[in-house]
Amino acid sequence: MTAGTRTIAQACAVVAAGLTIAVCPALTAPAGADPVRVQPALPFPTPPAPPYLDPGFYQPDPARVAAAAPGQILAARQVNLANLWLLPLNANAWQLSYRSTNTRGEPIAAVATLVVPHRPAPSGQRGLVSFQMAEDSLSVNCAPSYTLQMGSLPNPLNPVMEAEFVEVQAMLQLGHAVVIPDHEGPNAAYAAGPLGGRIALDGIRAAEAFDPAGLPGADTRVTLWGYSGGAIPTAHAAELQPTYAPEVNLVGSATGGLMADIRAALDYNNATSSFGGAVLGGLFGVAREYPQLNQFIDEHMNPLGKAVRLAHENQCVALQFAAFPFVNIKGLFDYPGDPMQAPQLQSLLDEISLGHRGTPTAPLYIYEGVFDEAMPLNAVNNTYDIYCKDPGARVQYTRDLFSEHGIAAVSNTAGAAMWLDDRLNGVPAPEGCHNRDVYSGFLDPGAIGTFVNAIGQTLASALGMPV
Repeated sequence: MTAGTRTIAQACAVVAAGLTIAVCPALTAPAGADPVRVQPALPFPTPPAPPYLDPGFYQPDPARVAAAAPGQILAARQVNLANLWLLPLNANAWQLSYRSTNTRGEPIAAVATLVVPHRPAPSGQRGLVSFQMAEDSLSVNCAPSYTLQMGSLPNPLNPVMEAEFVEVQAMLQLGHAVVIPDHEGPNAAYAAGPLGGRIALDGIRAAEAFDPAGLPGADTRVTLWGYSGGAIPTAHAAELQPTYAPEVNLVGSATGGLMADIRAALDYNNATSSFGGAVLGGLFGVAREYPQLNQFIDEHMNPLGKAVRLAHENQCVALQFAAFPFVNIKGLFDYPGDPMQAPQLQSLLDEISLGHRGTPTAPLYIYEGVFDEAMPLNAVNNTYDIYCKDPGARVQYTRDLFSEHGIAAVSNTAGAAMWLDDRLNGVPAPEGCHNRDVYSGFLDPGAIGTFVNAIGQTLASALGMPV
């Protein structure tokens, strides 16, 4: 695409009062592929259709998906994003439908939301953050591509994404673009980390190829960020990137509230934790991606367990957490002994736990609350030790001494954002591995100011200030 054509393509992204003011040209496409046109945003106040009522975009022709390369854009459209479903975000935003790959090597369609701020990049080269939200849901209608749109149905059972959207806006305010993949895929396979990692990496490929975003292609500095349920695909993407997407210029990955080992998480939450229902929901989500686990559940889960599974189906994050706290997960199986030690599950459980593919080549920033009641700290410590056996590892690991799962997410947001901002602006990460214990992430230099600024600018953007 020529510079002049790119200028036109970028101009077509401008939105005023929810209305597209120019007709978008066709995007460039690989040789032999049909051109893809950017569809205009829905005129205000037309509400967006939830994914299950929008098969043309979310479930394109399987033959067309199979013929595409990983990350190739299949469809694109402008969207209007909002805080709390109603307060419009004044930034350029699109949805991209693109080809990805599941854990069996089969082509699948995926969707991501790409947001580019109006303000220029501070370094002159706009960076890209792939932000994996804690979707933690078993319904495609809980995906961020729908939830973040203005006019989507308000869902009090899906509040986590609205809170995390502030973190997205913090990176936009720093001048970086953000791509938010629906990382659970077309079957809402919650907690299937290797699947989510592939979808995230292909979302980065799609964002870099999307000319209206104005990114510098394969030279784009890219980072990953995710907490809790969003940390699962983020951490797997960092492990997969050297082999699955080696051309992606990944300069850093930040994760917190990390489920490093699913066996440890199930043991830790079995009949002891208020997060037990969410962890059990993750087991059901993994079964959607791995037929061998689904078969094991069908054969060995007792009638009570199957009833609990039915109650979990198609629920968003809040109900995953609120339903069945302190559930005896292993007691829902009739398997003789520990069901998570069944021989037929071991290779699968290894695949969805961290540290079995080697150390990521990109620098890592990990933060964890010492009193995390959802994810066991020892499993994260062990993953840090595994990574740091590699002499080339670059890992910064912070343990927040006075935080549990929710508090650590808030108190360490600014520290993660500042670390990612440095990487995106070309500041190299320190060599080697470094771990530290802090009383609170808020005590890091500049953290409180960064946090307050992010909140203030988000409030200002809700009143129409351009991001």
